[in-house]
Amino acid sequence: MPTTALFDKSGAEAGTIDLPDALFAARVNVPLMHQAVVAQLAGRRTGTASTKTRAMVRGGGRKPFRQKGTGRARQGTRSAPHMAGGGVVFGPSPRSFEQRLPKRMRRSALVGALTAKFDDGVIKVVTDMAFDEARTKQLLSRIAALKVDGKILIVEEGKNTELELSARNLPGVVVIRSDSLNIVDVLDADAIVITAPSIPTMSEVYA
Repeated sequence: MPTTALFDKSGAEAGTIDLPDALFAARVNVPLMHQAVVAQLAGRRTGTASTKTRAMVRGGGRKPFRQKGTGRARQGTRSAPHMAGGGVVFGPSPRSFEQRLPKRMRRSALVGALTAKFDDGVIKVVTDMAFDEARTKQLLSRIAALKVDGKILIVEEGKNTELELSARNLPGVVVIRSDSLNIVDVLDADAIVITAPSIPTMSEVYA
């Protein structure tokens, strides 16, 4: 069972904590993780790009000008793709980019990402991230005390309005609930701060 240091609000070590094997000592399947990332990013696409073919554009019922005597190349219709205002060849049409990925595969990819981040030593576990009031400056001081930088992902057990408001103006800090954890946010983070109460919830959802 992996063990890591437990930090308090001030950033001081408050002992150690045992982490579940199912989340932080899982198999790291890189191809599966890649597939899960591609599927999640594909699901974010709206797929609303649309163009008209030559059959959809208006006009084209008669020749734009006579066949001979104009000095121009002969044309049969205004809706041809090479004409201004004509149709588009092989243009995009509304579609769904969603890729089906079974739940077990998604979970396996996520726990593999958590294990990889734990092996890299970028996961910090804190007792809690409670705030009396929303204070961005106070959150910055806690982050500095934990000695983490870059893109920071904070995993909280449930809704923490004060924490979410404190991090709202920090572009490099993302607050996410433990039951909404996803592989893209995990892999994109340079450091992950997990509150101790959220670990049992993560075990129930993803293990």
